[in-house]
Amino acid sequence: MDPCPFVRLIVESLALKLPSPTKPPPLSGVHPSTTPCFCKIRINTFPTHTALLPLSASASTPDTTTSAPAFHLDPAALRRLSGKPLSLVLSVYNGPMGRSCLVRGAKLLGRVHFTVNLSTALSHSNTFHNGWLNLAGPHSRNKSSAQLHLIVRSEPDPRFVFQFGGEPECSPVVYQIQGNIRQPVFSCKFSADRNYRSRSLPSDFSSNASGWRRSSTGDRERQGKERKGWMIMIHDLSGSPVAAASMVTPFVPSPGSDRVSRSNPGAWLILRPNGASVSSWKPWGRLEAWRERGPVDGLGYKVELFSDSGPANRVPIAEGTVSVKKGGQFCIDYKVMKDAGLGWRLPGEEGFVMGSTVDGEGKVSKPVVQVGAQHITCMADAALFIALSAAIDLSMDACTLFSHKLRKELCHHEQNSLS
Repeated sequence: MDPCPFVRLIVESLALKLPSPTKPPPLSGVHPSTTPCFCKIRINTFPTHTALLPLSASASTPDTTTSAPAFHLDPAALRRLSGKPLSLVLSVYNGPMGRSCLVRGAKLLGRVHFTVNLSTALSHSNTFHNGWLNLAGPHSRNKSSAQLHLIVRSEPDPRFVFQFGGEPECSPVVYQIQGNIRQPVFSCKFSADRNYRSRSLPSDFSSNASGWRRSSTGDRERQGKERKGWMIMIHDLSGSPVAAASMVTPFVPSPGSDRVSRSNPGAWLILRPNGASVSSWKPWGRLEAWRERGPVDGLGYKVELFSDSGPANRVPIAEGTVSVKKGGQFCIDYKVMKDAGLGWRLPGEEGFVMGSTVDGEGKVSKPVVQVGAQHITCMADAALFIALSAAIDLSMDACTLFSHKLRKELCHHEQNSLS
């Protein structure tokens, strides 16, 4: 089937130019020269985005790449908005940035309103605005007001959408979704080998096992409690294995605790067949996961891709936290990677790479996986992202506090192999 239509609405090249003060600022209060400015960006009923605003000294085009997270319009949103212009509102503040949409202690400097027509957004890229706007409004004649620079544009962003037919540990079928059509494309096989040593590693990498694992399994086994040996195989409709996620570093609690710590995470390898042989595999990516401490109890993760030159050359492509209670979205986005200073791109065009839903602890999970169409040349490519999504979902269980029991599907004794 063809990919589903998606559109990215991008707000970038943000900068703020302030008028020269006519009198000294009050001794108490907030002043733009010493306090950061930021804007909150709202589009219709979508979640509000926030972005910092660098100050610009002139009215020329700023040398900045500051941008807000893109708005992702899925097929349902595009149908809902069909024939209706989007209302874009940017509210600019000076002062401390709050943790929520309620801005406390910040001073509103002004707002910018304008509409965006997405009538041609599915067929080609559009630029709706590029330049400066007065914060008093786009038609204001007050030249002494603060000015906001921004570029607003849209890009077609077709994606393949998949959904697990059940929880990954229940060995479900994976469907491709397009509108109301659900077509089976993969099957999964989960196993949990409690007698695990190093069988998860491909046999042709056994001599380099230390390169794939962060720490010695033998050392970890002496700690007593551990979750190990989990693996999920992805098969195509012919029954041939096309991808796998294999737990190569057990999940164990940190000393004196019942949680997996960031300093000692568990790890998975995402594997693909090495050529035409199904008995030989090579690593595509590596996932580390742990239980994050902080104001929100979360599942922390880090994803790296391998280069063709071997395990010593891993490139980080995603890092973040998902709420253990509420779940959330695992996402790989080139723009996010670039803003984080990772400076490396996957094959394909700039933009969205992959997203996967992650349900909270104890909830029934049927992950929905989206993959940018430019990153899939064949269904075997999609299988790698399916395996990564399964590993993220299973990591939520692997990082459950060790004082809690796991469901039986995660504890059975089943031998399995990669062949």
